[in-house]
Amino acid sequence: MNRCFRVLLFFMCSATIGAQTFAGSDAYYERGRATMNVENWYVAAEYFLEAVRLNPAHLESNAALSECYYELGEFDQALVWVRRARTLSRGNTTLANLEASILIALGQLDNADAVIKDIVAREPYNREALFAAAELDIARGRAGDAVNRYRNAVNRFPDDRRLLLSLSLTLGSMGDVQGARNYIERALEVHPDDYRVYYYAAYLESQFGNLDQALVYTENVLFYRPDYAPARSLMASLRYRTGEYEAAAGIADALIAENRNDVNAWYLKSVALRQMNRPADAMQTLTTAIEIDPNDEFVRITLEELLLAHTNLEDPKRVPWARWHFNRAQEYRTRNLVDQALFEYRRGLRLNPYAKDRQDYADLLRINGYPARYLEELHFMQDLGMGDQPLNDAVEAYTALLANSLHERWQVDPVNLSSRHWNVAVFSVVSQSSFFHADAGALAASYIKELLIHDRDIGPVNLELRQNSFSAAFQESRKAGADYFLIVSLQENERDLSIKGELFVARTGSPAASFYVYRTGTDRFRNASRGIVDALSASLPFRAELLQYRQGQGLIDKGRLDGVQPDTTYEIVRKGSAVVKNEGRGLSYTTDAVVGTLAITSVDEEVAAGTVSRNGFFDLVAPGDTIVLRPESPQPVPESQLDPELRRLISTVR
Repeated sequence: MNRCFRVLLFFMCSATIGAQTFAGSDAYYERGRATMNVENWYVAAEYFLEAVRLNPAHLESNAALSECYYELGEFDQALVWVRRARTLSRGNTTLANLEASILIALGQLDNADAVIKDIVAREPYNREALFAAAELDIARGRAGDAVNRYRNAVNRFPDDRRLLLSLSLTLGSMGDVQGARNYIERALEVHPDDYRVYYYAAYLESQFGNLDQALVYTENVLFYRPDYAPARSLMASLRYRTGEYEAAAGIADALIAENRNDVNAWYLKSVALRQMNRPADAMQTLTTAIEIDPNDEFVRITLEELLLAHTNLEDPKRVPWARWHFNRAQEYRTRNLVDQALFEYRRGLRLNPYAKDRQDYADLLRINGYPARYLEELHFMQDLGMGDQPLNDAVEAYTALLANSLHERWQVDPVNLSSRHWNVAVFSVVSQSSFFHADAGALAASYIKELLIHDRDIGPVNLELRQNSFSAAFQESRKAGADYFLIVSLQENERDLSIKGELFVARTGSPAASFYVYRTGTDRFRNASRGIVDALSASLPFRAELLQYRQGQGLIDKGRLDGVQPDTTYEIVRKGSAVVKNEGRGLSYTTDAVVGTLAITSVDEEVAAGTVSRNGFFDLVAPGDTIVLRPESPQPVPESQLDPELRRLISTVR
């Protein structure tokens, strides 16, 4: 009897402990869910982790953990938890839709497509699958397809908050201002007390440049939800954009006080301080931000621009920031990434031109077959007083080596050649501002302008970057005598970034071209900006100047670095006869302005020479004539336009 009693007691205790365990899991889950409702994702995750520790098969906690990590941007971890949850409930379409959204965030679009199709095959009218499919359309750059899905669904569910918001955001990203307003106003009408609706309404109006209305909507958000951090960040950005810099800095300080690691708040404070003419305080603020996140490109580039604008060349404060670029250049060099290394050297030398790393930069030019540019750098180092015996010996050796080069035979200095034949003004229209970094369009425009300093064919016109409108940009560039002007805008989320450059003819204001670059991962801001510069440079046709003409031979101010090759024939257009086309890119001139042709026979780095054949009986060819190539070079295929901000916003509409 005693033995039977002990066995019975054991089973009773085990059942009690098991019941307590399951009850504990439920309790932690309920606490976590309540914390999720106020969007405190970190604390909610702790509760769910404890629930899963007590009961690994607790379906709701596994699923909720996936949601938390998704909201925190930890998509890899979110995928782990949603797949664990799906093993516990294989037919659960809600979990399948969550997995699809996570896969989209991870860029695994084909896998997401397969999950969505499986859901629709089982439940053709599953509303969550509709949202996932539309999100996939947006991730693939098919915003129009997403709009069609949303509109069809709105016809069936006219008061659905999520549908109305998603449709208005997508239409807004496509430039349909009135359509976006119609649906956001409908959402405000049927959900008048929902802070989320006011938040997205504020975002849309801020993107449309209606800052006063955006402020009203943001105040409504904070009335219903005073602690809503995204709305407070948006309020700070709006105060900045309306010129209330002290108010913007004050809101940023409050956000920093609550979360010292909020790098975006540090960034916003710094740009507000810059506008308040406090560059030293702005630089100190940015220094702190970089200590928190050394990889934030917006912070680093803003700091570097302040250093370039407000410190002398000899200022020691420049040295450590230049050193960062030199170290990266060395890393790229060891991996044989020459273009990347050259870029970092140039950026570092822009900050600290007296650095000894200039020797490494020169050596890299020499190794990659640019002896004239190598010698140019050595001469510059001698002028800076950096010469030593090895450097002086190298100057002597390469001077002798290049004694028979084209520029020596024709007695021209390639360093001082006037080789930039396109003048481009770069602007940002102030109504455009990124969701994450205030004034990001202006920062991108400034950075692109800096990159153009190193372009061999495009000269950036020195005009104010921030313009109030397209018409103001048009007027300024026309008055300055620019050939074109480029209006830069930027969209971003936590992981992705896109930059758009719209090129216009400065004389007429007509469209010339549009460039779009999307990048993800590290260095995305830098790489996207370089992509815009490369696309702009590649889109402009070849244009050179006839420097000298004697005995049937001509010398032009373009060479191997500009793509000139032997056996290429160019047209020679009378000086002053070629003008920029009224629209599109290129030059316009009459056939009688073509006075001859030039067949290239010899090419150096900086210059090229060839045989001139005149048109007609009289020789009208003269130095200063324009050299053009027909037909024009094929234009690059544009990238499909993805909107990182829209992707992020759609993913937050829950």
